[in-house]
Amino acid sequence: MAKNTNKTQQTEESVVAILDAKVPNPQERKDCDIMIDMMQRITGHPAKMWGPAIVGFDSYHYKYDSGREGDMCLIGFSPRRGKFSLYVLSAFEGKEELLAKLGKHAVQGSCLHIKKLSDVDLGVLEEICRRGAEYARTNVRD
Repeated sequence: MAKNTNKTQQTEESVVAILDAKVPNPQERKDCDIMIDMMQRITGHPAKMWGPAIVGFDSYHYKYDSGREGDMCLIGFSPRRGKFSLYVLSAFEGKEELLAKLGKHAVQGSCLHIKKLSDVDLGVLEEICRRGAEYARTNVRD
């Protein structure tokens, strides 16, 4: 397959406009702003839309043994109906210990799901995001 066959690609859509339209609940919208601030601080990169629903930060290039390759955000999140999906989990050391301290959450693959930020320890969440971004930067290769 060719480069950038990933359906989820960075767009030029306004993060603020998309979130304002998709997240009508004021507390959920505030949680989005908190995650944006945190992830920008961790990556040093501004929020960008990846596809129609993922707010992503920085990027990396991947290439599978099959030949499929593309680009994806280093870390990010997506506001979903009744929860947030955070794309922050990778094989970093200490992940399970941090998840045990995080608070109310679910894990599915490399996705961390939380209903609201008040359900989790924000310091632990920030450390998970930091380690996930660091791991991806140093371990994902072309």
